[in-house]
Amino acid sequence: MITPFTETSSDAARIPLSVPEFRGNEWRYLKECLDAGWVSSAGPFVERFEEEIARTVGAKQAVAVVNGTAGLHVALQVVGVKPEDEVLVSDLTFVAPVNAVRYCQAHPVLIDADPKNWQMDAAKLEQFLSAECEVREEACFNKRTGRRVRAILPVHILGLACEMDRIVGLAWRFHLKVVEDAAEGIGVRYRGKHVGTFGDVGVFSFNGNKIVTCGGGGMLVSDDNQAARYARYLTTQAKDDDLEYLHNEVGYNYRLTNIQAAVGLAQMERLGEFLARKRAIAEAYRSGFIGLDGITPMPAPESTEPTYWLYTVLLREGTKLTDRQAVIQRLRAQGIGARGLWHPIHSLPPYRQEQAFEIEQADRLYERAVSLPSSVGLTALDLDRCIRSLVEALEKG
Repeated sequence: MITPFTETSSDAARIPLSVPEFRGNEWRYLKECLDAGWVSSAGPFVERFEEEIARTVGAKQAVAVVNGTAGLHVALQVVGVKPEDEVLVSDLTFVAPVNAVRYCQAHPVLIDADPKNWQMDAAKLEQFLSAECEVREEACFNKRTGRRVRAILPVHILGLACEMDRIVGLAWRFHLKVVEDAAEGIGVRYRGKHVGTFGDVGVFSFNGNKIVTCGGGGMLVSDDNQAARYARYLTTQAKDDDLEYLHNEVGYNYRLTNIQAAVGLAQMERLGEFLARKRAIAEAYRSGFIGLDGITPMPAPESTEPTYWLYTVLLREGTKLTDRQAVIQRLRAQGIGARGLWHPIHSLPPYRQEQAFEIEQADRLYERAVSLPSSVGLTALDLDRCIRSLVEALEKG
C-alpha cells in the first residue's frame, strides 16, 4: 500500500521523471499465468483487464491491444478512415496519434493548442471546419485539398482534458467521427464523465511511464458493440475461421498478452491510490511555486478532474527555446529527470508538408514548458528537492 509522503528521499542521486510502482498483486498474478501456462494473447487476465477498464471508465466494451498506438490505428479504421481521407488531430502531442493517421494512409490536419488548457483548441477547430471545409451530402470536405475529412482525433495530454462537449458537437454538425486519444488520461474526467468515452472510440495506454502500466499495452473502448467486435476482429489477425485459418481482411497481431494483462489488472486495483497520490504531488508543486516569478503552474480548469500525469510548468513569457533547454540541462545535472513537451508535429520532417491550421500556441508552449518528476513514489524530500532545483536553475539563467 502506498503510504503518505515520507521524509526520506527515494534516491539521493537521481529522481526519475516517471517510474512505475509495483507493490500490489503483480507477482501473484504473474505466477498464476506461469503456473497455468497462459502467457500469450489468450487467457483469463485479458478478459478481466478489459472488464475492469470498461467498468472504471464507464464504457460498454473494451478491447485490449498491445499498445496505445496500435489501438489508435485500429480505432481509426473502425470509424471508417480510408486512404487519402483527412483526420483533424492535435499539433501539441506525442507523435503516435499522427503516425496512426498515416498508418491508414490518411492525412493529418494539425490543430493548435489552447493556451488556457494546453489541449486541442476547440475554437480553432470550429474556425477551421467553418471556414476551410464544406458539407456535401452529409460528408465534410476540405476546400483546399478536396479530400474528405473523416474524423477528429483530440489528444488529452498530461492528465488534463480537451473540451469534449464542444468537439463532439462540432463532429455531429460536420458529420465526423471522433477517436479520443486518452493515452495519458486514465482517471481524468471532463464535466463528470471519463475521457475516452465521449467520442465513437477512445484509446488508453499502459506504457511504463503511465499511471497504470502493463510494461506496454493499450485499451480501445466504445459503447458501440459493433465497433468493439470489429476492433477485436482486426486485432486478432482478422481470423474468420479458427480451424481453416480463413482471413477475409488484412488484420494485425495487436492483441495484449495474458502476462501484460495480469500486471495491468494488479495496477488497476490500486488506481484510486495512484490518482490520490498524483493529485497530492500536483498540490505540493503548486504550493511550492506560489508567488515565484517566472513559473506558471499547470492549469486546473473547473470543468476537469485532472490527474496531472506529468506535472508541467511554464517558464516566463518570452522564454527562448535555448533558455528552456538550458534549464532542463541544469536540472538533469542535479539529478532531476525533467523534460520538455513534445516537438510540435507541424515542424517535424515527416509532417512539414501536411496542413497545419494557424499554429501559434503550440510553439510557444513547447518553448516554455518543463515537465517535472511525477512518480507516485515521490517522497516529501524528493518534491522539495525538485522545487528548489527548478528555482535554482532559473536563478542561474
